[in-house]
Formats: sequence, C-alpha cells, structure tokens
Amino acid sequence: MIDLPRPPAELLAQVPPVIRAYFEALEALVVAQEARIAALEARLGQDSSTSSRPPSSDPPKAQAQRRGPGAPPGRGDGERRQQGGQPGHPGHHRARLPEERVDRVVDVAPTACRGCGTTLSVGPAGGSPAAERVQVVELPPVRAEVTEYRLAVRRCGFCGVVTRAARPAEVGAGSFGPRLQAVAALLVGRYRLSRREAVACLAELGEVELSVGALAQLEQVTSAALAPVVEEVAATVRQAAVANLDETGWWQGNRRAWLWTMVTETLTLFRLDPSRSKAVAQDLLGADWAGIVGSDRYAAYRYLPLERRQLCWAHLIREFRKLAVYNQQQRPLGERLLDLSSRIFAAWHRFGAGAIDRPALLLELAPLQADLELALEAGLDPPHASVAGALCGNLLDHWPALWTFAHVEGVEPTNNVAERALRPAVLWRKGSFGTQSDAGSRFVERLLTVAASCKQQGRGLLDFLVQAVTADRLGLPPPSLVPIATS
Repeated sequence: MIDLPRPPAELLAQVPPVIRAYFEALEALVVAQEARIAALEARLGQDSSTSSRPPSSDPPKAQAQRRGPGAPPGRGDGERRQQGGQPGHPGHHRARLPEERVDRVVDVAPTACRGCGTTLSVGPAGGSPAAERVQVVELPPVRAEVTEYRLAVRRCGFCGVVTRAARPAEVGAGSFGPRLQAVAALLVGRYRLSRREAVACLAELGEVELSVGALAQLEQVTSAALAPVVEEVAATVRQAAVANLDETGWWQGNRRAWLWTMVTETLTLFRLDPSRSKAVAQDLLGADWAGIVGSDRYAAYRYLPLERRQLCWAHLIREFRKLAVYNQQQRPLGERLLDLSSRIFAAWHRFGAGAIDRPALLLELAPLQADLELALEAGLDPPHASVAGALCGNLLDHWPALWTFAHVEGVEPTNNVAERALRPAVLWRKGSFGTQSDAGSRFVERLLTVAASCKQQGRGLLDFLVQAVTADRLGLPPPSLVPIATS
C-alpha cells in the first residue's frame, strides 16, 4: 500500500466523527483491495516453477526465463540456452552390439586402391588393419502367423456318442495368441494409442484384422491375468523401508477419481480410487507400515508420525519461488529461503557424489537448519505473516520431517520419483479423458503397475506380458514382479 501523509491529529480531531469513521472505512477498503490485487497478480504470474501446475501449462518462453536456486549463469537472465548438448556434457554414442546378437555378416572388400587405382587382390601381402565393423539394424517384414486347429470329431463305436477334440489349453478361448494379446495391451496401456489407432497399427504392421470391441475384450483378459501379479506387488510394497507416494486427478465416466502411486526401490504400485482421503493412503501402506514415506504436504499423510515422513523439498522450493515473486514485501523472505534451499541441495549433491560422508553432511546442514528456522520464524511476523505465515508455521510444525533424508539411508529429499511415475499416467489421461468403468480402471492401474515396475528392474515389458497371459491360459502360477532376495 502507498503510504500517504496523514493530516495532523489536531486537524482530524476537528472532523466530525461520522466523516472520520467514513475515511477510516475507506482506508481499510483500500488496504483490503490492494491485498486482493497483489494476490491476483501473484496468481497471474504463476507457472510450473511457482505452483503445482504442469510445465505444459506454461506460456511460451517461460522455461527460458525461469531461474531457480543454483541455476548456471545465463539461465533465466534473458539469455537463452543453446539447443543440443551443453559444454562439458559427456557425449552419447550408439553402442555396437555383441557378435552373438548379429544375425548376418557381410564382408565387403575394396576392389581398387583409392590412391593409384591399382586392382587390389583378395588377400594382400603383408598385414592389414582390422576390418571396420558397421552395423545396420533393420526390421524384417512382419506378418501375423495364423495357425488353424482342426478339431476332429469322432463317434464312439460302443455308445454312439460324438466327441469333438478340445481346444489346446495354450490357444485359449479366443482367436488371438498370447503374444498378439500382449502386444495389443501394450499399444493401449504403455504407448497410449487409442483403441482405433491400435487396431490400425496392428493391421498396418502385422496384417491383423481386429475390431475395436475385440481389442477391448483382450484388454480385460490381460487385466485379469495381471490381477494376481499386482496383488503380490501391493503386498510387497507394504514391507518396504522407504516409499514415495503421490496422487493425481482422474475421471471415471462423469465421476471424479484419483490415481495414486506408491514407489519403492524396485516396485511401483498404482491404484485408482474415487477418494483422495487418508483412508486410501492407509490402505496402500497397510496397517503395519513401519517405513518412511516421502510425500508432499497433503493432509492425507498427516496421520503418519513426523519421524516416519520426508516432506518434498521440490514442492517447498516452488512455494519459496512464489514468495519471491509475490510482491516487494515478500521478496526478501522468498529469496532468503531459496538461497538456503540451494545451499542445502549443494551439500546433498556433494554427499551423493561421495565427496562427503553422512557425518560431514550433518555437520554442513547444522548451520543451514538454524538459519532456515530463523527465516521461517521471521515469516510469522508482519509484513510476511499475511502471505507466508501459514507456510512458515506449517513447516515449523513439521520440522523433523524436513530432515529425514539427512539421517536415514535410502531417503531422498524430494518426491520426484513418484511424480515421474505419474507422468505416463497423466499423458494417458489427457489422451483418453479417463476411463468409463471399473473394469477399465483396473486395466489402467494394472498395466501402469507392471510397466513401471518392469522399467525399474530393467525387464522386458512385452516378454512379461506374454508370460502372464500364457500362464493364465494354462492355469499356471503367474510370473512375479517381486525381485528374488539375494544374500
């Protein structure tokens, strides 16, 4: 608010009380309106770096203008980063495949000298350098293999009953084999093609005639085959020492739903639920949960003891950036909090790189913790309290949960692993606008669980789906996503 000189007290005393009360009401209104304008301007200036909005919602060039803690010089100061690899970035080159992976070898020899044109013999005298190996990868023509089973009919010579041969168990009840079924589920559930696009893709690449309805049926059969796999994952993640949780919006028909994820070291579980309540988090973690949960500050996780929580610093940095751009009164506090965050992460990165051990990390963090506590306490007082007070008070109330990463092995200071796990799901939601039934929701959560867990473990997703579908058809135990413990 602009400070205007007030009339002397003796002059105000001469003003009638009614007029003086009117002026005071106008002053209070101006103060309230300026606060409202400041809040609206702050909301208008928000992007993905200062709020929970996704990066896709940022206006053009917002990424180049953004500057965070520890950003290199020239980033966010109006100077755009050049495209491609940056100075000092190690190059990435295509690795040559081992010889056992090569299907065919073609020897190519020069016929004439490139210097004088003399014809070169097949076997030149003297030693010569080793041949240069050039590998070309190509896809062979693909055409779906069709097997016709002729189920013979026999009449019993004793009783006259006619008996038809049963379909082999591995064939299943439908018209499509386990690999085709797995590929169809993969196109929809992993690569996020619409059903019509998946049908067109199979027709183009493999000459497979498949209807949209048949594809939907294959999805459900695959989902049923994956049900016990995901149940085992759900039971296993509850025994983890550390898990990161997050959730994002979803739609099932015209009803609001929420997609939850729980990420451990080797497994990722997804759950679609109509609720975003504490009960869902409790069900995911289980009644006997004894590990540590990394999450944002959402209320569903508040039932956990503070010593078994790690608040996400990436979310906090977005809040601190919001303060730094809110207005002139909040900027010093926001910049102070951002500077402390940058120094905290610098110490953490040195620890992660092996430059310091955990006792040294705790030693470096001690003065930063003291400075951060003083900064948060300053945020409780005017002129910050109106904007930063709730955030600062909440962080002081959750103080132990800010530093679990510094004391416990395997705990990260951010919830990035859970947020990254949700990105494919968010893209699926944007393309499909959600699901239409409970069965469709089960397909989504099961495919996402299997795809994310296979990626974590470096396992082939298609091979796993084929194994699961085949086991389901033969009535065998399904393959497991739970890594075998090694002593």
